[in-house]
Order: sequence, then C-alpha cells, then structure tokens
Amino acid sequence: MFELRMSLQSLMVGLVLVLVLLSPCPGMAAPPGDDDEAFDVETYNLNTEMDWENLDQIYGDSYDYDDLDQEIEVGTVAPDTPSPASQPKAQHEEEVTLPTLPPAPVSLDFKGPGLFGPETGLGMPTCLLCVCIGGSVYCDDTGLDQIPPLPKDTTHFYGRFNKIRHVKNTDFLNLNKLQSIDLTGNQISGMDEDVFGSLTQLQDLLLADNNIQVLPELPVTMRRIDLRNNQLISRGLHSDGFKDLTQLEFLYLSSNNLDYVPTPLPLSLRVLHLQDNNIQSLHEDTFCDRHDRNFIRRNLEDIRLDSNPLNINLFAQAYICLPRLPVGSQ
Repeated sequence: MFELRMSLQSLMVGLVLVLVLLSPCPGMAAPPGDDDEAFDVETYNLNTEMDWENLDQIYGDSYDYDDLDQEIEVGTVAPDTPSPASQPKAQHEEEVTLPTLPPAPVSLDFKGPGLFGPETGLGMPTCLLCVCIGGSVYCDDTGLDQIPPLPKDTTHFYGRFNKIRHVKNTDFLNLNKLQSIDLTGNQISGMDEDVFGSLTQLQDLLLADNNIQVLPELPVTMRRIDLRNNQLISRGLHSDGFKDLTQLEFLYLSSNNLDYVPTPLPLSLRVLHLQDNNIQSLHEDTFCDRHDRNFIRRNLEDIRLDSNPLNINLFAQAYICLPRLPVGSQ
C-alpha cells in the first residue's frame, strides 16, 4: 500500500508539472510556427539559440522599443507640505497679557543689622570679615584690634588670637542673647567697668592669656570664668565679687599675681584653680564656716593650690569641710 501511494503521488506531481509548462505565460510563450505544425513538448529544445537580430520579424509589433527611450520624470513621492504661513490658524481663546512688574530690588545691608551684620571699622560687614553660623560669630585670628559690631542675635562670640587691647562698654551693648565670650590669646590690658553689665544671659567668659590686672563686675548668671595666665592682682577683684554668682561652677585663676583666695566663694563652685600665684596663707573661713562645724561644702571637689608659697599642712582648719583635700605643697 505504501508503494502504491507513493506511485500515485509521483503521477500527480508529473501531471501538475506538464500543465505548468503548457500554460500560456508571457515569459514561456512558444515561438510561432506554421498553423498546421504541432508543438511537441518532448522535442522542444530549451537550449536553442535565440535569433536576437530578427526579434521584430518573429514577434512583430508585440514590443514598442521606442517607449523605452522616453525620459522618465522623477517626482516627489510625498505631497508638498504647505508652509506654516499658508496653514489656516487654529482658533485659540483670547490671550490675556499681564503687565510686567519690575524686579524687586536686592538690598545688601552692609551698614545695618542686615544679612552680613553691621559694618566694622575696617569697612566691611562683620559676617564677611568673620564667620557667622546661626548665633555664633567666629573672628579668630583675623587681625582685629577691637571688638567688631556684632549682630543682635549673637549668642556666642569667638575673638581668639587677635590684637585687641581694650574692651569698651559699647562693644556688647544691646546683645541680650549673648551667652559666651571668648577672647583668649589677645593683648587685653583694660576693660571698662560696666562692659558686661547689660549681658543678662552671659554664662561663659574666657579671657585667658591676656594682660588683665582688674576684673570688672560680672553678671550673676556666670557659670564659667577663665582668667588663666594674666596679670590679675587681688586689689583688682571686687570685694565679694564672686559671692552673688550663685550659678558659678568653674573658676580658673591660675598663673596670676593673687595674694589670697578670693572669698567668699559661692556654694555652687565645683572647680577652683589657683596654682602658680602668690598665695601664702589661708584662714578658717576660706572654704568653711567657723561658726558652723557641721557645714560641708559638697560641690567643691577640685582645688589647685600648688606652685604657691603655701604649706597646706599648716591650715588644716581651712578645709575640714571639703570632700577632698586641695592639691598643694606639703
């Protein structure tokens, strides 16, 4: 059965091929001959040489070769696009033209309390000469010989390592938010008496490494005072100058010319450094209360009295109320 099926398929393929060859296609047309002569497929020679010189006689007027010489015009395939000017304008809603306002003037207030702070004596604003970050003004090592005008919102002022010799009572005027002043490493030898009187928020005053002999009156809000390495003398301190500073915790007075411990001291005091002075004696009320034998000064735990002409063994009654003995020469 399989061989019979293959034979039938081969026969059908052969019949289809014969029909294709005998179909009257333009490219497969047989050459004309006598009407009585039959066309024999088996004797047709595909390799017969074509007579190209007698094509006109063979095919007659089937082809018009003159048409091939006509010029072919090449045109634009896509239709011309009209220019934007020639296109009809789309209907739009009526546009409303707003009046043009002049730009707002930009003002850099160099002379008032503006963006860069008040103008300094050097002809430029404080916050261009110094660095202002929030309420802190940093003027360290800028060659200043006086306190520059500070913005009113200044809370911390740093003027370290400059050439300032005198601090005037107008330098910190109207600075109600000022909490800290650091003038370490200048050449300060004098300060007006009421220079700090208006600073109701002042807590830290750092004046180390200067030439100060007299300390002006300080606000009662003080928490830390640093006067190390100055020329401070005992007569340069106010009588009872530290008594009312009920928030004072740190008092650094080393490397000065003090003759005695500045008493009375507030009960809030935690650290007292007096080394390298000229203190020669202590008395019973220096740290304690001779009228109250039960009195104990609990906060004062760090007292430095070394490098003074003082033998602490001779004044035992002066510190029996202390939680820790002072450091000094035995």
